[in-house]
Amino acid sequence: MTNFHGDVEDGTVGGAAPAGGGGVDRLLLADTPSLYFRAFHGVPRSVRAPGGMAVNAVRGLLDVLARQIVEVRPRRLVCCFDADWRPAFRVALIGSYKAHRVADRAPAGVVEEEVPDELVAQLPVIDAVLDAFGIARVQAAGFEADDVIGTLAARHSGRPGGGPVDILTGDRDLFQLVCDDTGVVVRYAVERFAVVDEASISARYGIPGRAYADFAVLRGDPSDGLPGVAGIGAKTAAALLGRFGSLRAILAALDAGGVEGFPVAARRRLLAAREYVDAAVRVVAVVRDVPVGPVGGVLPAAPVDAAAVAELAGRYGLGGSVDRLCAALAGAARGC
Repeated sequence: MTNFHGDVEDGTVGGAAPAGGGGVDRLLLADTPSLYFRAFHGVPRSVRAPGGMAVNAVRGLLDVLARQIVEVRPRRLVCCFDADWRPAFRVALIGSYKAHRVADRAPAGVVEEEVPDELVAQLPVIDAVLDAFGIARVQAAGFEADDVIGTLAARHSGRPGGGPVDILTGDRDLFQLVCDDTGVVVRYAVERFAVVDEASISARYGIPGRAYADFAVLRGDPSDGLPGVAGIGAKTAAALLGRFGSLRAILAALDAGGVEGFPVAARRRLLAAREYVDAAVRVVAVVRDVPVGPVGGVLPAAPVDAAAVAELAGRYGLGGSVDRLCAALAGAARGC
């Protein structure tokens, strides 16, 4: 089931811009699991509610949203979630996909992600606080947050007169969505939310700015259980993409029996790994057409349920973070 919260009646992300306020219809998409995991590991566990429960992930996430609303000044914000952190269609293609993250303690036949208990307890609080503020939460059955982000980014930036899209994440997988032509950038949490555009991808990896997914297929990504092509590391992957321009072109040359531009060892390794490459292309690619219905995501000027926000802030000791988010929303509504 797809869950929608927030200004869904406003229209779709990628529909008409909201009335009032003027300015660019800028969309901010949050890779929420990436952000709350980073907050949990980055904010001290000593940050606790009056009753003793850890709330470091909650407070860290709220503070990130507040800072980025001030920095980006979006018209819309959508917090995207995993409905399935390890989708069956990806596992069917490459069985090792995220296999190292499966919880050992899960019941037989159940595949659960290894998540610390202190973080698990905070997830319902995150949901409740976002709902009380009126900030849209979206997930789609059978898909990861990345796929929801890819879909909403394509929908919003692809419409006539579509506005820019900023993606908040600590996950390099989403670099593949960066597109200068449509104004899609990543704000990379690992580097204090530095803006990643096509030029910075080229500078980082020595590849064409839109070739990050191809690069990841060849090089692999141990954090996702993707081994890559054996014997082809980042340097060789970049050289091949620099020579041919894309993985599609590399494979076309390989299939045609060409040898020009291929180091002998790289050609041999690619031929041996062709089955893996074909599967990895589909695993690595962010889906951009998942079944996500209308999502407005217009930023509220103030919490839609102020009483609920106040109760949650008191119960969990979130006062400072809630105040900062309230101030950020009010400032964005005033355009300052």
